[in-house]
Amino acid sequence: MTIFGLGNPTAKYALTRHNLGFMTVDTIARRLKTRFHHRPDRFLARTLIEGKQLILVKPLLYMNNSGVVIKEQLAEQPDEFLVVLDDLALPFGTLRLRPQGSDGGHKGLASIIAHLGTDDFPRLRVGIGSPVNCDPTEFVLSPFTEEETALLPDILERAADACLMVVTAGLQKAMTRFNTPVGSAGTNQN
Repeated sequence: MTIFGLGNPTAKYALTRHNLGFMTVDTIARRLKTRFHHRPDRFLARTLIEGKQLILVKPLLYMNNSGVVIKEQLAEQPDEFLVVLDDLALPFGTLRLRPQGSDGGHKGLASIIAHLGTDDFPRLRVGIGSPVNCDPTEFVLSPFTEEETALLPDILERAADACLMVVTAGLQKAMTRFNTPVGSAGTNQN
């Protein structure tokens, strides 16, 4: 399986809300002790989990062109895949796995759908909350608050858990376990 974490390259965007996809695949890579290598238009890491190949990809053409890299990667190496991204419509820290769906206004998802010609692919949306008195574009490109930053490591670990459960146990089981609000029964079970 290939997991695509969406985000924007460069240090300027590294710790912004829009980079939760990058942060999630970075968390997976650290946990599985694998490193990313630079390829044209992407960072890519390969490893094994429970005897299955896992490829982690961070597209480097900025969020709005994520679909270009994903289409190229899948043409080079066809594979089942999961896309990880931030979501304004979900409360901060909430995880939502879905087997398919619209772009929901997310420019990265819109790019993927346009380049693949389908919205029939699984995705993990990680909630960043809605902006208050702030333009949505400015909000997603802004850093986390101090309170959010304190919660971020646990959220990233749960997001990594959800991704790895998709790989090892399948999307349906992962959806059953992780598609619950933060703090609800089932989100922190092993």
